[in-house]
Order: sequence, then structure tokens, then C-alpha cells
Amino acid sequence: MKVIFGIGNPGTRYQYNRHNVGFMFVDYLAAKYSVRFSPAKGDYYIAKGSINNSKFSLIKPVAYVNNSGIAALQVMDKLNINTEDILVSVDDVNFDFSEFRVKEFGGDGGHNGLASIIYHLNTNKFPRIRIGIGQDFEKGRMPDYVLSDFDDEEKKQLGDLFEKISPLAEEFILGGIKQMLNANSRLFSKNSKNNSNKNDLN
Repeated sequence: MKVIFGIGNPGTRYQYNRHNVGFMFVDYLAAKYSVRFSPAKGDYYIAKGSINNSKFSLIKPVAYVNNSGIAALQVMDKLNINTEDILVSVDDVNFDFSEFRVKEFGGDGGHNGLASIIYHLNTNKFPRIRIGIGQDFEKGRMPDYVLSDFDDEEKKQLGDLFEKISPLAEEFILGGIKQMLNANSRLFSKNSKNNSNKNDLN
């Protein structure tokens, strides 16, 4: 069993916030694989499915971002999985909007949701997809920025980005961290080659 765990704030008020792009990605996967979220016996919603007989669960905590780790620990205990079986989908102001990075493990990068998961799981050794939301804010205004909504054009671009990222999530479901990282390396190699070819034409 593999889990894709979105970080975000619950409720329609926050639905399209930049801070909720982790939720938005798991919502995209739920639509892609035709699964529905339902309340679980814990502080989260869950949607269950399978790809080629490989089972997966999508998770959206009902607690706010700062308490994401509570649900993560509950999911681990309930599904009897290890930390390497949880792929966390999270927003990141350290990357430009619509950029992303896949990491096998790491620190919290200043993100309170990741910090909560690290604290409650007592480890930073879980994979994550970090989805860039940009840094278009003045010093001291980050809280306002991350709680602001994506505009319509940005939502469209996110759809394109999620389409690009979703095969990596699928590789994780089918084969775990290493298979996902290998697929990610091939993707970046392909993109680098395409960009090089474009430069040659200029």
C-alpha cells in the first residue's frame, strides 16, 4: 500500500489558496483515477484505489497545515505502513510557480506542515513532491501570500503541471521511491534535452 498525503487547510475558504496546492494535487489524482474522498476514523479524509493491482490511498487531513503530522501518524498506524510508503505533496515558496522537485527525504524547508510531520513521525525520511508557488511577496508578507488564491490563469497552468507530475506519483504507487526517482531523472533529462534543442534553434 502506498499513500499520497496532501498538505493544506480544510474548508472551501482555503480551497484555492497557494498553501493548498498539496490538496489540489491529490484532488487531481482522485479525479484522474475516479476515486472519492470519505471521512476516515481519524483526522483525515481518504480515497482508496489501485493501479495494476497496486493499492493506494489519497489523504487530506481535516486539521490545519500546522497539525498535518497528527493525521500522518494516524495513517501510518491505521494502514500499517512505513514512512517510505508516504509521498507528501506540499507547496514550496523556494521554487518558482509551476516548478517542482521530488526528494527522497529532507528537512522542513521552513514549512510548518512538513515540520509537523517530521515531529510526529520522528523522522524526515519520507519522500515528498515540492510544488513551487513562487515568492511574489514583500518581506514579512509571506503568510498573506500563501493564503491568497491562485488566479484563473495560474489554475490552468497548475492543471498542466499536475498532468506532468502525476506519472511520478503513479511510479511511486507501482514501485516506490526508487522507481519514482528514476522516472523523475528521465523526465528532467528529457526536458533538459528539449531545452537544449530549442536553444540550438535560436
